[in-house]
This record gives sequence, structure tokens and C-alpha cells, in this order.
Amino acid sequence: MSVTRETVLEALKEIQLPEGGDLSSSDMIKALTVNSGSVSFILEVAGDKGAAMAPVRDRAQAAIESIDGVQKVSVILTAHSDAGESAPQDPPPNLQIGAHPKPQKGPKEIPGVKHVISIASGKGGVGKSTVASNLAVALARQGQRVGLLDADIYGPSQHRMMGLNEKPQSPNGKTIVPLENHGVKFMSMGLLLEEDEAVVWRGPMLVGTLQQLVGQTEWGELDVLIVDLPPGTGDVQLSMSQNTVQTGAIVVSTPQDVALLDARKALNMFGKTRTPVLGMIENMSTHICSNCGHEEHVFGHGGAREEAAKLDLTFFGEIPLDMKIRLASDQGSPVALGNDALADAYGDIAEALIADVLT
Repeated sequence: MSVTRETVLEALKEIQLPEGGDLSSSDMIKALTVNSGSVSFILEVAGDKGAAMAPVRDRAQAAIESIDGVQKVSVILTAHSDAGESAPQDPPPNLQIGAHPKPQKGPKEIPGVKHVISIASGKGGVGKSTVASNLAVALARQGQRVGLLDADIYGPSQHRMMGLNEKPQSPNGKTIVPLENHGVKFMSMGLLLEEDEAVVWRGPMLVGTLQQLVGQTEWGELDVLIVDLPPGTGDVQLSMSQNTVQTGAIVVSTPQDVALLDARKALNMFGKTRTPVLGMIENMSTHICSNCGHEEHVFGHGGAREEAAKLDLTFFGEIPLDMKIRLASDQGSPVALGNDALADAYGDIAEALIADVLT
């Protein structure tokens, strides 16, 4: 039997709401997706009804699971405040991940964290996340107390690169204890989802989740928190600038003209949000053939260095294009943990960052 949107809504008609009426006829069902036996939707309710609606969410999930042809069900309950109500200045935290953002007056410091550095790129595919994880490990190896936040809510991947897949714990229902590996404290949306579960959220929920991951994680005392931003110039980047005091940002680019074009947009964005740009890193700078040792510049060479010089920015260094980096990341053991030329490339960047920014 083919599962359709209509089939799902018909099943939800049987779920009665505490205040009367049925779930299907309410306006609580958001982002309903039906695809090849997989059904997902968000149950969006007012902030004061979150606890009362948890049994409704459970009954809805059970009802969908009982439909012939349904193989997988994801029902996410989110609770948000009415935008028309005046919220308290410091509302109590809520670990219902996916809540709408809480109002706050200007950027706040993260308690115990000396420096917050965002790693950004104007486009995807330049290896920004790989640079972020290896840089965090390289800083930890040089004695820094380091945290790493994967701020790519839609496409988290850092948990794989850091070799972590456990669910984080919450001792009091209000804060999250980050996981730790390779000397780095770590938090990511990827730890809270099933491996192939998609996040289908509007911008406000994205921003609210970032606010929770930044502010409700027990980072403890850190010299630096590395924030791996998603590619582009959207909600997450703007939210970080508006809500969190940052030491600055580092822009990652490959040498090719197309990547540099998008890197300039990221640089322009940080200018508009008044976030200091600390410098640039050139990734996939050169490739050494593993068979013959021939060096070639697959994406060109020196473009990011030239751009940094043109804008009077620090050029922190270049990272080669090497299969070992990809293999190490896939295995959850960043190449910066090693004792070879690749690890040294990240180590040199970490050393420059410590000298220029962290001391």
C-alpha cells in the first residue's frame, strides 16, 4: 500500500487534543513529509503546552507507525512562546531542542570561555569542517583548553570526524554535558539525531536551536571555542553575530577563483555584522601524487594568500589536498593527531593563532 499525505492526515484525525478537536484539523502539524514509506512532521505548540502535548506526540507516532507501508516515523515536538507576549529577560532554559529563540539584549559572553572563533566559508565543498576539527585538535595538542561546536544544524558532520556518536547527557534537564575526544569538548546537533534523520525546520527554530547549543552546553573553562559555521551567509551566521560575543572569524577558501568569489561574500557579511575577521586559510592548496611524488595545483595556488594580503588580513597558512586527511576524518581520528607533515600544517596554523589571538 502506498502511503500518502492524505493517509497520514486521516490517521491523525483519530488523535484527540486535550482542549478538544483532533490533531489533523489543528494548525499544529508543520513540515509534513511523506516519502517512500518514511513519514516526518513537526508538532508545533505554544510554550506552556509542551509537557501536556508529549502524550499526544506519542499517540500520533504510534498511529502513523500502524499504517500499512510505513517503515519509519519521526514526530518532533517543539514548543515556542507567543511572539505577542512579553518574555522575561532571562527565561528558564528548556532542553526541548528545536524551540524558537529566546529574546535577549545584544550579544552575550559564554561563561568560562575566553575566546569564540568561528570558522566560515562562502560556499560548501572547500573543506571548512575538516579544517575546523583538525584546528581544534591541533590547538588542544598545544596545551589549549578547546571546545568545538558544530553549528551546521541542517548538515552536521563533525561528530563523525571527531569519532563520537553517543547521546550527550543532561544532569538536570536544563543543561547539556558535551562529549569529549582527542582533548576537545564537543557538541553537535548530529549527536541528537538518528544518523539519517533530516532536520526540516524554519529559520526561527534553527536560530533557537543554535541558541540552546551555545548557551545550554556546559563548556566549563575553555581557552577557545571553535564554532564550525555552515557554508553561506544565512540565519546561523547572523544569529552568532547577534547573540554571542565572538573574538572573530576565520574564512576558509580553496585557491580557485569561484571559491574566492564566495569567500569575499563571507568576508563582506562579517563586515556588515561587525564581526572581526582574524584571517584566512587556504585549503586544498597543493596535491602531491601518492604514486610518483609529483606536485600539482588542482585548484590553483596562492589565491587565498593574495586575497588576505589585498585586504590586509592575516594569512594563517595552507593545507594540502591529500587523501590521508579525508580517510582520517572518515575514521573519526583527525590527521592533526599524527606526527607527519600533514599534522604539522595544522599545527603551524594553531601556533600562529595562539601567538596572534589567544595570548
